Amino acid sequence: MYKTVRARVSALVCRTVCRVRSMRGDEGMVTSEYAMGIVAAVAFAVVLYKVVTSGAVSAELQAIVKRALDAKA
Repeated sequence: MYKTVRARVSALVCRTVCRVRSMRGDEGMVTSEYAMGIVAAVAFAVVLYKVVTSGAVSAELQAIVKRALDAKA
């Protein structure tokens, strides 16, 4: 049983080391993915801001807040 466990652990360690070695070639990949994520988040924030500050949505949000503040418990 000891030999079986040792063989499985050895295979797992080898697999992990091989993955780490293969990832070294993509050093710039992570930075570009973060940059694309930030650009997408900013674009979504701009669209959301435009929607929320539009006349109809702004009036509806104000009405919701007013109803919530006027509610009697």
